[in-house]
Amino acid sequence: MDFLYHQIDEKEREAIRKQVNEIIESFSKKLSEIKGEFKESAIEREECTRNEGRKPAEISREIMFNNAPDKNEDFIIAEKKKW
Repeated sequence: MDFLYHQIDEKEREAIRKQVNEIIESFSKKLSEIKGEFKESAIEREECTRNEGRKPAEISREIMFNNAPDKNEDFIIAEKKKW
């Protein structure tokens, strides 16, 4: 665990910066070599079914209860620390 507290001196920082810049340059070059047209999604719909304007507080009780695996009439039954 000593590596967590290791102080990086300026020489090491500069070496890391150089490596990062080389990686970014290499990645950018590879991206620029890719040719072709990419689609955002393979599924195209005439009408959007997504409701992005809905806030989390507006999710209905019915939806929450339908998604809950364990429930009774009025409550969602959850277990604490089941990992």
